[in-house]
Amino acid sequence: MRRSTLIAVAAGAVLVTAGTAVVAVGVSSSDHGPPDAGPEATSTALPPSGDGAPELDASSLATSFLDDWVEDGRVVRHDEGGDTVSEGQAYGLFAAVVAEDEQRFDEIWSWTQHELVRPDGLLAWRWDEGEVVDDEPASDADLDAARALVLAGDRFGRSDLHDDGVALATTIADRMTVETAQGRILLPGLWAADREPYAYNPSYASPVTFEVLSAATGDPRWDELQAGSAAVTTDILEATDLPPDWAQVHTDGLVEPMPGPRGDGDPVQYGFDAPRLMLRYAESCAPADVALAGRPLATLDREDDVKSRLDLGGGALVEEQSPLGFAARAASAKASGDESAATSDLERAAELAAEYPTYYGAAWVMLSTAMLTDDALGGCATGEL
Repeated sequence: MRRSTLIAVAAGAVLVTAGTAVVAVGVSSSDHGPPDAGPEATSTALPPSGDGAPELDASSLATSFLDDWVEDGRVVRHDEGGDTVSEGQAYGLFAAVVAEDEQRFDEIWSWTQHELVRPDGLLAWRWDEGEVVDDEPASDADLDAARALVLAGDRFGRSDLHDDGVALATTIADRMTVETAQGRILLPGLWAADREPYAYNPSYASPVTFEVLSAATGDPRWDELQAGSAAVTTDILEATDLPPDWAQVHTDGLVEPMPGPRGDGDPVQYGFDAPRLMLRYAESCAPADVALAGRPLATLDREDDVKSRLDLGGGALVEEQSPLGFAARAASAKASGDESAATSDLERAAELAAEYPTYYGAAWVMLSTAMLTDDALGGCATGEL
């Protein structure tokens, strides 16, 4: 019988997860694309390129991402009106690490420092038309940036980059983590610090990032974050077939799926955030983390095609597909030991991203290839697929 620690909290559509009814409420749109807007479900997808799928080589994909989406150090969301978000800057930093491109790493970090770094050292979330239009930090972007800086410091022999990563990591630990009965968890932003139960995004937890920052800082809070995040992730995956984009965690440890960061928006779903959980856990060096990444495979493998938005039992909410959906299933397959299925799904992700170019699709084809086949980002899921 599934555990009862993860329950629904409001009235709405009932999503059935292997015999357990999970109640969903409200409507919230993912930042990664409005509902039913195309194969990537983005608002302004670029025209099909016609070039075919790129080769699944992490360094080549990273260079292509830098060539196609970065202008003078700014990661431009061409398919989202030309704005920039802190998440994108972090992905650009990752790409430069994987490509071993120190010059472009410096350009991206310099632009980020000049345009997005707040007085407290965290990154403002969104920039558009020459200025910050939303200065609230997003912890996944800050975490990824801190990890990239530490890795770049090691890769390029640069103490300045390493020190920047340590400083950013310390601010994250100080301001965007909180203690619960499950252990220390990561808050999605400063706005969530004074709201209990705490908003929680399961896909922000990154075992490799926690390990990298623990080693770089010597701060025990990163080990605490790893343990607390693993406890919450385990509860989620024991209560539902698929993780939700958003959840909330009470101080007593109760975990509940939510329809959005503030409890409104789309129905509770596995959409454009949750699939990243499998990639972040599959790249881990700890077998227990990898096992968590493999749990959703049986549900995701029921159909040949993975739709871009599913309910927590794996039922399709839309007909569209996204590269991230296939990349996440590739991660779950690799975590389960099925290299052939992982290769097939990663190739399908690359094909879809090439046919319908979008910033988010390109980023996650690049990142998933690096996470699953290369050790440049500090993980252990290496080897050719």
